[in-house]
Amino acid sequence: MGFAEYKNLDLVEINRSVLDKWKAEKCFENTLKAREGAKKYIFFEGPPSANGMPGIHHVMARAIKDAFCRFKTQSGYLVQRKAGWDTHGLPVELGVEKMLGITKEDIGKKISVDDYNSACRKEVMKYTKEWVSLTERIGYWVDMDNPYITYDNKYIETLWHLLKDIYGKGLLYKGYTIQPYSPAAGTGLSSHELNQPGCYRDVKDTTVVGQFKIKNPKAEMARWGTPYFLAWTTTPWTLPSNVALCVGPKIDYVAVQTYNAYTGEKMTAVLAKSLLYAHFNRKAEELALEDYKPGDKLVPFKVVAEYKGPELVGMEYEQLIPWVKPVSVDEKGKWSDASQKAFRIIPGDYVTTEDGTGIVHIAPTFGADDAFVAKAAGIPSLFMINKSGETRPMVDLTGKFYMMDELDEEFVKQCVDVELYKEYEGKWVKNAYDPQFTVNKVYDEKAAAAAETLDVVICLMMKGANKAFKIEKHTHNYPHCWRTDKPVLYYPLDSWFIRTTAVQDELIALNKTINWKPESTGTGRFGKWLENLQDWNLSRSRYWGTPLPIWRTEDKKEEMCIGSAGELYNELEKSVAAGFMASNPLKDKGFVPGDFSKENYEKIDLHRPYVDGYILVSPSGQPMKRELDLIDVWFDSGAMPFAQEGLENLGKPQFGQTADFIAEGVDQTRGWFFTLHAISTMVNKKVAYKTVLSNGLVLDKVGNKMSKRLGNAVDPFKALDEYGADSLRWYMLTNAQPWDNLKFDFAGVDEVKRKFFGTLYNTYSFFALYSNVDGFDNKAPQVPVENRPEIDRWIISYLNSLIKDVKACYEDYDVTTAGRKIQDFVCDHLSNWYVRLNRKRFWGGSMTEDKLAAYQTLYSCLETVAILAAPIAPFFMERLFLDLNAVSGMHPENSVHLVLMPEVEEKYIDKDLEERMALAQLSSSMILALRRKVNIKVRQPLAKIIIPVLDPKIQEQFEKVKNLVLGEVNVKEVEFITNTEGLITKKIKPNFKTLGKKYGKMMKDIAAAFAQFSQSDITQIEMSDAYKFALPAGEVILEKEDYEITSEDMPGWLVATEGKLTVAMDITITDSLRKEGVARELVNRIQNLRKSKDFEVTDKIEVKIEEREDIAESLQEFSDYVCGQTLCGGIELVGKLESADEIEWADDEVLRISIKLLNL
Repeated sequence: MGFAEYKNLDLVEINRSVLDKWKAEKCFENTLKAREGAKKYIFFEGPPSANGMPGIHHVMARAIKDAFCRFKTQSGYLVQRKAGWDTHGLPVELGVEKMLGITKEDIGKKISVDDYNSACRKEVMKYTKEWVSLTERIGYWVDMDNPYITYDNKYIETLWHLLKDIYGKGLLYKGYTIQPYSPAAGTGLSSHELNQPGCYRDVKDTTVVGQFKIKNPKAEMARWGTPYFLAWTTTPWTLPSNVALCVGPKIDYVAVQTYNAYTGEKMTAVLAKSLLYAHFNRKAEELALEDYKPGDKLVPFKVVAEYKGPELVGMEYEQLIPWVKPVSVDEKGKWSDASQKAFRIIPGDYVTTEDGTGIVHIAPTFGADDAFVAKAAGIPSLFMINKSGETRPMVDLTGKFYMMDELDEEFVKQCVDVELYKEYEGKWVKNAYDPQFTVNKVYDEKAAAAAETLDVVICLMMKGANKAFKIEKHTHNYPHCWRTDKPVLYYPLDSWFIRTTAVQDELIALNKTINWKPESTGTGRFGKWLENLQDWNLSRSRYWGTPLPIWRTEDKKEEMCIGSAGELYNELEKSVAAGFMASNPLKDKGFVPGDFSKENYEKIDLHRPYVDGYILVSPSGQPMKRELDLIDVWFDSGAMPFAQEGLENLGKPQFGQTADFIAEGVDQTRGWFFTLHAISTMVNKKVAYKTVLSNGLVLDKVGNKMSKRLGNAVDPFKALDEYGADSLRWYMLTNAQPWDNLKFDFAGVDEVKRKFFGTLYNTYSFFALYSNVDGFDNKAPQVPVENRPEIDRWIISYLNSLIKDVKACYEDYDVTTAGRKIQDFVCDHLSNWYVRLNRKRFWGGSMTEDKLAAYQTLYSCLETVAILAAPIAPFFMERLFLDLNAVSGMHPENSVHLVLMPEVEEKYIDKDLEERMALAQLSSSMILALRRKVNIKVRQPLAKIIIPVLDPKIQEQFEKVKNLVLGEVNVKEVEFITNTEGLITKKIKPNFKTLGKKYGKMMKDIAAAFAQFSQSDITQIEMSDAYKFALPAGEVILEKEDYEITSEDMPGWLVATEGKLTVAMDITITDSLRKEGVARELVNRIQNLRKSKDFEVTDKIEVKIEEREDIAESLQEFSDYVCGQTLCGGIELVGKLESADEIEWADDEVLRISIKLLNL
């Protein structure tokens, strides 16, 4: 049996055939069985949602995870990988609403909650088959047969258990606070949801500087026109809810006599002194106030007084937009007019003079800071009273001003100016919320942006009423809902919170123990997030999700947090006994507490609407109903270290265990990474994961975000059909570090396929071809390494260094460098150097020890590469390993993924040998580049190269590889010189980037010094790792990175410099050299003809050539050489050939030549 040979490289077919083998032989399962009893390596899979198709970015994310899990398996660990599905939450609900053609308001009316949730349950698993297919095809080994699913009852009850734990520690509370709220989604958002990438966007809105008429002005404020406080806002729609103005205690303010530019009315404006010229033109400062005429471009102004912030505190102003009076509500729910407590100046430390006027408009119902300072100052909020007697902001939950028919009639009568307000009731505060701009659930953002906004309407109203000082467009950063892409509001919500701020110190301390890849994400994005942590808004006003397991009495004085289905069962029994429930619904379904079987839990449903109807009994005997909210879907996924195990494993090591490794996209930094960290810290007081790798975005080739709308999204299935998984994985993991954004380009995938896999395939094909000819099977005793030629010892040394480096990279979670090192080894060292220089050792003749050593060396290299690269390219390396092992039988394992990573054999590492071979490669590369520069082919011999000796070690090393280099570059001799002056001219340029950082203002003098460096100075700089020289401003130390040295060509010579190595090449071609070059070209053409005619490598031939002067002259001197190289019995030059092959020759001419087998 010989080594398998192939007609061509087909990565797609390899992908298919290997996948078939894995499935048939249960290879993944076998890797787990093989490691039973071994030390565990814990990995957590972040759950995707199967209600959307997987994208090309999922290939990258899953390839990263798979690579390290495979490596750890090959390192002897048991690596269990459980898949998961994220099945709850807003994305699913919005998709179902779109599919059914309904809105949130229709649920419970046009469709029952039960039917709606059934649709969600079905929709969320819609693309499961596609996800499973992609996962298999990219070679991501994870248990898809037994996944954790977040909608499972066992999963939900574990979430309840964790919430009860958190509740018992006093970390779960209900609060009425200002929170991010998405009118488009109909629910509040947590701070980590709002901080997902892309949520904050630059938008251009209409802004206004409002004029707030002062009721009790200071004397100097009242001497010129009407006195006003000026306050700026980017959200004019909040001005009807204004109840106070806020000034900075340390800010200086001024009173300015001027005119309103729109109405021409006299006025005295109060604003921050440092912002005076942001609102007034300096050129108008000298103009007389009395000379102003309405319509003048320059509006005169005059500062008449200055104040400290505290001097303004307590001053009063008239309500800017008096549609609704503020009210206060007592403990019994009775409301009363609170206007007398509002509309005054209050202090606030958060006020700045970065923009605006230095006076902040306060609307407590729409801003957290506003609510805080207003409450501290005793300022009431401006609330509406609805028909149920509840306080509500002026804007309803859908994002429009309340309709008056929804309000309490007495409240409207006493507190609403009906004539003013009726023009604005029902108007949308942002066009994005207006249904007319969303057709079939598709939001027409352009149409919404083009239409007139409520902000514009309010500003124009203010302008006409002399209440607007300045109206202009302004670009600012505004938050948007992460799922609807529409703007959010800051809104007062009655929500349940997790008091994460109570464990902030522990979260920060534990974060410092986590190995972040890259480190900057942990210290920067994640670390800063923890330092500015807010309490976690847990509750969601939706239908499809994990119900909040809290039951409360009507008076809210008693409450209970349920921690399991079994506990709920027992509490329902008590409720039945108390007469609140006719029967126990769980008992009716046949549920048995303590039975953790799948069948038992499938009898019940812990979702809405079922649990909503369960009435429990309080300790005092009062009925308790469940709080109707769901919990944040991010809690679902963040709890998976516990919930994937279920309560049957409560108290066991695997329940809430710490992962050794997790990896997801950088967008999870404030999502899954945070919720994992927070829950584990609160419940277990330990980290959820030891190492975390956050991968960047996958963009299109020009750096744009991929989207179906832009038509630049890459279909991963089509990509796999064309390129196979290995080329995609190798490209994505080695092109750039995973945490950097990847500009995905199929040209790069093509290059990987050709350069790496093509080179490795060709190397194996060469090995298989000659091994099968010689009957090599690698079963003979190994030739001792010390007895092998130096070139073998070099590649074996390099191979062992590669093993050490690659394993270290994998251990450091640096898959990119690991892959690059493997690729460099295969392409630059194994194929382009070792195989190419040793081809003749594999040709013809008997199996000598030298030939056997060459085969054994190449086999070891191929097998080791297959094992080392298997985590990144699992299919191709599986095929390569199996093809090698099928003949040699070196390993009992039937998969490369069962084979342990090779151990480093330090005794074979010879760094001096590696260095001098690297010198041979570098010098050869430089000389070949010089040849290309003047278009001299390698087959044309040259006479000489000169190498200046800057480092004696370089000469010593070069002497040992001299013959190798000269043969490689086809040069006759090398000469070493110690003095280059007068022979080679070098130039030195400063690296302003590196030097500028070090020496700053000295750069001008440094640049002048560089210009004065002599050839001797440059030589000294080259020879030194840190060259010092003095300047008047101080000493300068030049390191290698601080300069670039180039060499100038000499007449008849070409010169190249790289690092400490300089090479000069004599490009003079003598007549003798020219003839030898022709002979070498002739050998090349004859060999190509032999190959095209499928002659065996041992076949002898006869050659006839149509006579040419250059060939005739060359053969006079080099006939024996040509015949020896081509196994030619003789070459006959003839005047004309009747039947011949025409081949390309020099200067675009044609050479007619005939070759035939020699009849012996």
